[in-house]
Amino acid sequence: MRSLEFSLERLGLDHIDIVYAHDVDVFTHGSKEASDARIREFMDGGYKALVKLRDEGAIKAIGAGINEWEVAEHLARNGDFDVFLLAGRYTLLEQEALTSFLPYCVEKKIGVVIGGPFNSGILATGPKPGAFYNYALAPKDILERVKRIETICKKHGVKLAEAALRFPLSHPAILSVIPGGQKPSEVLRNADMLSVKIPTALWRELKAEHLLRADAPTPR
Repeated sequence: MRSLEFSLERLGLDHIDIVYAHDVDVFTHGSKEASDARIREFMDGGYKALVKLRDEGAIKAIGAGINEWEVAEHLARNGDFDVFLLAGRYTLLEQEALTSFLPYCVEKKIGVVIGGPFNSGILATGPKPGAFYNYALAPKDILERVKRIETICKKHGVKLAEAALRFPLSHPAILSVIPGGQKPSEVLRNADMLSVKIPTALWRELKAEHLLRADAPTPR
């Protein structure tokens, strides 16, 4: 709460739109047991402070930035959250969040921001040697799957990165994507990619080849 007070002073604002708790997941802490301990610690402390600040109007929305949809769903079902920042777990390469987390968010009107729509790089660079997936060098099976996805994209005259950036935005729970950019030219490139028209036939073929879940919403 002191940190937020200092931030408001530096920013010259009387409130902040969203405050996220970050990384109480297995990826960050190494095991489910360690993740569960951090979740309990957060829900018994930081979460209560965030709710109080939201009630007072100092925060307009509270959420959590998470690397695993399962942990995000656990938080959603055990607290009163407005939004989640989900990194890399609802992408052109992964749609398991459709199983229960995203439907629950739609039901409860919880927004989701997708971070890492390129899965740490491979959906932007393609399956080239040294491509990264999930913050590490991509394993063989991921390289092969991305190669199949990229082949279909090329067939329809679409760049892999264009399809990857557009795909998550079709789900009704998704508010926005954060593709990242290290320099202004990359930010402009990402913005341009969002205006590219993608043939519906591309999505149909990805589903027909079992490279995209059949229940995944796609751009019209």
